[in-house]
Amino acid sequence: MYTLDKIPFFQEVNDSKNVLLTGMGGGFDIYAAIPLYFSLIQQGKKVTIANYSFTRLRNTNSESVFPFCYKIRSGDQVYTIPSYFPEKYLKLWFQSQGILVDIYAFERIAVQPLKDAYQFLVDQHEIDTVILVDGGTDCLMFGDEEGLGTPQEDISSMAAAFQINVAKKLLVSIGFGVDHFHGVSHYRFLENLAELDRENAYLGSFQVLNSMPEGQKYKEAIDFVDSKMKGMESIVSNSIISALEGNYGNYHKTSRTKGSELWINPLMTIYWCFELEKVLKKNKYYDYIKNTNTIEEFNIGLSEYREGLDDIRQKKQLPI
Repeated sequence: MYTLDKIPFFQEVNDSKNVLLTGMGGGFDIYAAIPLYFSLIQQGKKVTIANYSFTRLRNTNSESVFPFCYKIRSGDQVYTIPSYFPEKYLKLWFQSQGILVDIYAFERIAVQPLKDAYQFLVDQHEIDTVILVDGGTDCLMFGDEEGLGTPQEDISSMAAAFQINVAKKLLVSIGFGVDHFHGVSHYRFLENLAELDRENAYLGSFQVLNSMPEGQKYKEAIDFVDSKMKGMESIVSNSIISALEGNYGNYHKTSRTKGSELWINPLMTIYWCFELEKVLKKNKYYDYIKNTNTIEEFNIGLSEYREGLDDIRQKKQLPI
């Protein structure tokens, strides 16, 4: 039973020993997991890191350890222009902190090969708990909303983890408000959260603050990777850091967002936590994408589902 003086998410991982902490949505999502990494380490967990990658990993010298899965080293190089490689710089940042942690990256693939890569890491590291982390809130779109954000990577990761053999599977989302610019209605996010709460899938929320050491580590890592990947900085994590630093409204930490209007807000630094399996069971197009191998196949399955929809939940603004 959960009690008010304890966060249900951390009660769920209390007995976990070996955790796979995964960025699920591509690019910099794993950076949004940094505060959580340090909290889990402080609790005595062994943490392995993985990330769904937008880097062309086959065009790097990273070690291929399994089909579509690469082990990342701080000295790895990418042989394409631009030199986009956030996982490599995360490894380099951890090294600068004197921290040794295994970091893996998955190619941009769909459910079945991703499932196999997940299972490989689970078996290789004796993982008992998988935690997927989404920078943004579009992972909670069920499929019948007007705007789904960028579901390909998120739902592929969720469906893959749903199918693996591991004791515990959890989902965490951070960055409330940032996906407004991807067409996501946060009215629908909260509506879906309420439905998940009725299904006992919601494991509560907690917030990272500027005054916390975990928050400071997040800021340091983002400042580090920003300095290495100028012009390719993470919009999501820089928005969250902006909120962490107490900024509000149309504040721009990176030039990448110039010309757009942002809503930096204090809710961006909240982690919303869920049981992965119960969330995915609410996804209305899972059966259309569960056996896909490529993003192209995923898109075909999603399109087939959307074309058959009779009723779409329209975007709606929060009535406040």
